[in-house]
Amino acid sequence: MTGAGTRYAAVLSMPAGTPRGSGGASGGEAPPGIDAAEFRLALLEDTYEVVAGLELVTPALVLHPPGQPDAEAVTWPGTAIVREPTLPRAFAALHALGAEQAALIAPDAPDLPPLLLGKLFRALGSAPAAACQAESAGGTGRGDGLVALAARLPLPEWLAAALEDVDLDTPDALGLLRAAAPRPGQVPQAPSWHRLRTAADVRLLDPGLEGWENTRALLEGDPLGR
Repeated sequence: MTGAGTRYAAVLSMPAGTPRGSGGASGGEAPPGIDAAEFRLALLEDTYEVVAGLELVTPALVLHPPGQPDAEAVTWPGTAIVREPTLPRAFAALHALGAEQAALIAPDAPDLPPLLLGKLFRALGSAPAAACQAESAGGTGRGDGLVALAARLPLPEWLAAALEDVDLDTPDALGLLRAAAPRPGQVPQAPSWHRLRTAADVRLLDPGLEGWENTRALLEGDPLGR
């Protein structure tokens, strides 16, 4: 059975302005009246807390650019920090740390249910990769990039090659990865979820859900730690 030492979940921290092809997922646009840097960090910290609370999974943080002391400060002591500019290189770095399976998660999904990440890892029992698709604005159900991508490590050659041109923000990421796979069923899909990429997306947050404390406090005008 794959345990915490061989299963990693890593949140990507790629601030606004990071060039495309760098993994994507640069974080959300702040609502009016809220500092953009504080909002990005609140989303990142809440998303990290989701992965850090998973059982039998080791949390990690992927940084590009590599120098992000504010992002590192939200992590628990001992968290693995990966400094790589692309998804294939991030997966390779996690494999070098001992990961046999890994998931890369967008930093703007503060209320992501842990169950969805669990479904991705379970799907790796019968497939080399699995994806959680991002819901498009307006809740149409059409895919709009990915919330998370999980894979067995090391990556198969076809997936590593596909990820040179596909990141979490690529609109039809799931379709492109499936088209690159040698056989159908190589990239199964977990239930989709939303990301907070525009100021309007905060309406997607459910106040009744537990978690996302930092984002909640910031939106309510009472940031934690003040």
